[in-house]
Amino acid sequence: MNREDLSGEHPYGDIGQIIAFIIFLSMWIIDSFIFRFSTVLADYLSLHLRLILAAIFFVIAGYFTRSAHQVIFNKGKPPSEVISNGVFSCVRHPMYLGAILFYLGLFLSTLSLSVLGLLAILLLFYTHIASYEEKQLEQKYGKDYISYKEKTPKWLPRFKQIKGKHP
Repeated sequence: MNREDLSGEHPYGDIGQIIAFIIFLSMWIIDSFIFRFSTVLADYLSLHLRLILAAIFFVIAGYFTRSAHQVIFNKGKPPSEVISNGVFSCVRHPMYLGAILFYLGLFLSTLSLSVLGLLAILLLFYTHIASYEEKQLEQKYGKDYISYKEKTPKWLPRFKQIKGKHP
């Protein structure tokens, strides 16, 4: 999406996320259901417990993604200021965090060690594109964004900080 009101996304962010999703999902299916070459941990944790944990992560992922999406896209044109309310008050990259938690939920459902390795690579990818976008936001918003970065964590949310929805 090319919108002037949104500060520069990483040039390979969207395509990178699509490719990452295809690779991750393919590896998850191949290892978890076909060859099962690295799912030994699944023998030590019941399927029911794994599915409950996965479901919890899917719900949390959906919350972060939906909340961030509503603030940015469903309210018309985003404000020309740093968004620091709602889910953005507890974490700087809620959409990316939602994606990471979704992948973590898939991992938890089958405990595939190869998928865990891919998850680590995905975390590096998301950290890279998030850092790129933060530089763009610093250029656009200056001290306001730097101040926001200092008080809001990049990945590990601080839920006690959640304020009302952005107007």
